[in-house]
Amino acid sequence: MVAERQAGAAVSSSWWARAVAALLALEITWVHIIDQGGLLELRDPPYVGWGYRALEVAGVVVAVWILTGRRRRWAWLLAAAVAAGPLLGYVLSRGPGLPDYSDDIGNWFEPLGVMAVIAELLLVGLAAYALGVFERIRPRERERIR
Repeated sequence: MVAERQAGAAVSSSWWARAVAALLALEITWVHIIDQGGLLELRDPPYVGWGYRALEVAGVVVAVWILTGRRRRWAWLLAAAVAAGPLLGYVLSRGPGLPDYSDDIGNWFEPLGVMAVIAELLLVGLAAYALGVFERIRPRERERIR
């Protein structure tokens, strides 16, 4: 368990892991800028457009913070949120739909959306590992899982 804890800590401070996380956050940001129609466009309905804006700003903040900042635990938590938030939005917008936003219902395999989902899943997984989420599984429980 100590070795795993060290592995999670090593990932959270590893330059390569932080660089990958920053690139994933920027890719998520870039995909949402393209999906919105560019930096000057705002997606309809307004709450979706402003949600995209908040995600775009947060993605850039995560990329810079995770590479340069202190309190990296908070940066990894924000990175997880930057990835998990759009994943939830993807499922809701393609499944039941959102209020005043039904354009994407059933559109699960749109290439831009799939590209975003892959980056979001990778970033959630990397952030979870860096935060030590997987360390919580005890050796006995791990044996039962196998």
